[in-house]
Amino acid sequence: MKPQLIAATLALATLAAPLRAHPHVFIDTSVTVVFDDAGRVAGVRLVWLYDDFFSLLLTEDMGLDPDGDMVLTEAELQELSDFVLDWPEGFAGDLTLEHGGVALPLGPRQAAQVRLVDGRMEESHYRPLQTPVAASDAPLIVAPYDPYYYTAHIVDEVIGLEGGAGCAARLHPADIAAAQTQAEQILFGRSIDQFGPEENLPEVGHLFADRVEVTCAP
Repeated sequence: MKPQLIAATLALATLAAPLRAHPHVFIDTSVTVVFDDAGRVAGVRLVWLYDDFFSLLLTEDMGLDPDGDMVLTEAELQELSDFVLDWPEGFAGDLTLEHGGVALPLGPRQAAQVRLVDGRMEESHYRPLQTPVAASDAPLIVAPYDPYYYTAHIVDEVIGLEGGAGCAARLHPADIAAAQTQAEQILFGRSIDQFGPEENLPEVGHLFADRVEVTCAP
């Protein structure tokens, strides 16, 4: 989801009650690595399941679901989808891929969908690599994160693999305590939990990123 939408939604919420400090939105993120017929990594399929509090705030802010049951009509779901999937130009989609220490360019988002699952908004899409790469000579690192840590992506430990015989994926969860210490050094001793939703952090999100390591047999 576009960062401006998240910030605007939470800004309205602060009028009613104080919100927790950074991060403000929590997303359970599922990662599936997709391989082509040659066994190269072709892209990543992502499923973002937003926390129930933000999902409720967003539908209320948009005037959807007036009965409050978090079950949308087809028209309401279409309105929500159109709004959520309208990414601004330049938004990287909270995703980086690295191979041999080099960031890989990604193609435009594909197969984007939005739905509600047990009262939580789910946004799914596929991000292709501009050029597929082999993970046999060096590991591929998949890191879903918001650079400004407004949103926290918690990556599911079960990593999907579509194709890629002889390949494996391993999740490396972020060391939150170490990340907080590093962030405080960048912030001149100020803790991230002292930043409210109206304040912008510098780019410290990578410190808190869960990372998926993909390796393939030669």
